[in-house]
Amino acid sequence: MTLLDRARQAPPEPRPEDAPPILVRRLQSRFGEHLIHDGLDLTVRKGEVLGVVGGSGTGKTVLLNTIIGLRPPDAGEVRVFGMNPHGSTAERAAIDRRWGVLFQQGALFSSLSVKDNVAAPLFEHTRLPTDLIGELAELKIALAGLPAEAGGKFPAELSGGMRKRASLARALALDPELLFLDEPTAGLDPIGGEAFDTLIRNLSDSLGLTVFMITHDLDSLYAICDRVAVIADKKVVAVGPISELEKSDHPWIKEYFLGPRGRAARGGKAPEQGAS
Repeated sequence: MTLLDRARQAPPEPRPEDAPPILVRRLQSRFGEHLIHDGLDLTVRKGEVLGVVGGSGTGKTVLLNTIIGLRPPDAGEVRVFGMNPHGSTAERAAIDRRWGVLFQQGALFSSLSVKDNVAAPLFEHTRLPTDLIGELAELKIALAGLPAEAGGKFPAELSGGMRKRASLARALALDPELLFLDEPTAGLDPIGGEAFDTLIRNLSDSLGLTVFMITHDLDSLYAICDRVAVIADKKVVAVGPISELEKSDHPWIKEYFLGPRGRAARGGKAPEQGAS
């Protein structure tokens, strides 16, 4: 078969506007001689809330950092909206305006008020008037479920739950299509965690957000995720709705979803018929 024949048979490359929000192929990640990912594949669908789980050391945050361009892949490819987050400055800037990130520790600027933290991406990526940026920052603060007076406070003056919401408000500043969450409910009490889950699900539904969420919180997975990707054995070993994952024979997946904590997250209900 000639190269021309192969080209004719190959599926056409998706246009950027048709590309999935996130596409990872054959990813390899290393720290020195230590191999973290080896041939990892993952596709995130538009409009879904995808949970990402795995044991300690499986490279969940390494994967996130690779997707958002903070760490180059050692092999393989990453595409966000059909573009390369490790590509040219212009390409990276175009992607930056279309996503928001809530890091595990919030990563708020301690010397800035909440309102100024939220306004920072608007000053960086837009040329809007200062007064309009201030109004938009106040709108995002309200959207994240914070009272108006929180805008004038500094991060150190906020509770853990309020800091999470302030970080979320900043992640939403540019009206992103894609939202990254790294352990968003870590450190929150059960009531605060449930409220944050509800907020994320409502935002996803109302704004059409695609959400990539790393979490260990089984309650969050059951409450808001459309699908869950499981990282084990240096790759994504399964991805699908939890009802499907509960039927998996993979040892880690069985222990994670069918163990005591999994049963508690299901409200004590047995897995769907056919699950192991």
